[in-house]
Amino acid sequence: MSVTPFAPLAAGRTAPFLRGRIGRDARSGHYAVPRRYRLHLSPGCPRSLRIAVTHALLGLDEVCPVEFLDAVPDGPDGGHLALRPLYEASAHHYTGPATAPVLSDDWSGRIVSTHAPDITRDLARRFGADRQGTELYPRAAEDGIEAVERLCAEGIDDAAQRAGRADADEAERSAALDVLLAALGALEHRLTAHTHVLGDRLTAADVEVWAALVELDTVHRVHLDASAVHRIAGHPALWAHARRLTAHPAFGAHLDLDGIARRHRAHCQGLEAAGAAVRILDWPSHTRRA
Repeated sequence: MSVTPFAPLAAGRTAPFLRGRIGRDARSGHYAVPRRYRLHLSPGCPRSLRIAVTHALLGLDEVCPVEFLDAVPDGPDGGHLALRPLYEASAHHYTGPATAPVLSDDWSGRIVSTHAPDITRDLARRFGADRQGTELYPRAAEDGIEAVERLCAEGIDDAAQRAGRADADEAERSAALDVLLAALGALEHRLTAHTHVLGDRLTAADVEVWAALVELDTVHRVHLDASAVHRIAGHPALWAHARRLTAHPAFGAHLDLDGIARRHRAHCQGLEAAGAAVRILDWPSHTRRA
């Protein structure tokens, strides 16, 4: 078992990642046993959304149960009170917020991991092999998936936040918007040539892109002006792919637009801009098809 109790902080986080891994056999400590592990996810959290979709695609309801928390954390420090005992049992003198997502071990009552990319990979490789005929992390595509993860994190999520910052000057917002549009353009190019992000089959890269587009349209868009939103919407293949995925039950069933909105209102201190009125996609209509 590889454990990094306090990994470096990710941008925007106030709590460290706990990064245990599920191994292949009993020698690893945390090894793959059905119903030993439990997911704790929060609707509206983009990292939880990625995990929930992956879990559904792999058909793991009976293998790894899920507990859904409220979209808005109820702790005074921005964490979930229900997760506090797990954090305190897992990290000595833990003082940070008890945030989701969490993969916990029912045998020990401790946290295995709070790092979403590790969690999704372990679910797929330790429990999801040969289930549902879905291979979300094919070995040959691992480099491509990691590249798409970076593109979504830096080119979409981070760039969209910077493009909508009220305290940034026009040059900073414009430069961030250029980064965002370049990332969307790269994905548009991929999806013009193929049915999915990394070719002609569904992989974890599609989950990453879909979750990033959900966040872009439901959260970041409200801080961008109408011109920027129009340019973001001008990627027809990319948004058509998002529509198709939303109509898939594993995706659409976990899209909690109310939870996303409540979470955003609870945490956001920015100003709404002129582009906030209309979403790029009518997510509810496509979700109902699921």
